[in-house]
Amino acid sequence: MRRARVNAKRRVRIFKIGRTQAVEIPSDFELSSEKAIMRKVDNRLIVEPASRKSLLAVLATLDPLEEDFPSIPDLPLKRGI
Repeated sequence: MRRARVNAKRRVRIFKIGRTQAVEIPSDFELSSEKAIMRKVDNRLIVEPASRKSLLAVLATLDPLEEDFPSIPDLPLKRGI
C-alpha cells in the first residue's frame, strides 16, 4: 500500500448506493481501520480513522458522582443452591 503525501489532493468518484452517497477512496488514501469518523466543517468533509477508546479512557471523561451511597449490609451465603 502506497501512502499519500501530506496535504495530497485527489479527484475521487462520488456515487449513490440506494439513498446513501458514497465516495471511492483510492488505495494510497486507504484508512488503517474499518470504522471512521466523518464530520462536516463548513463545505468540507473530513474523514479520519476511528480509534477504539479503552474503558478507562471513557470512564475518565465522566464527571464524578456527588452523592453518598447508603451502606449495604452483607447477606449470609446460601449453600446448596
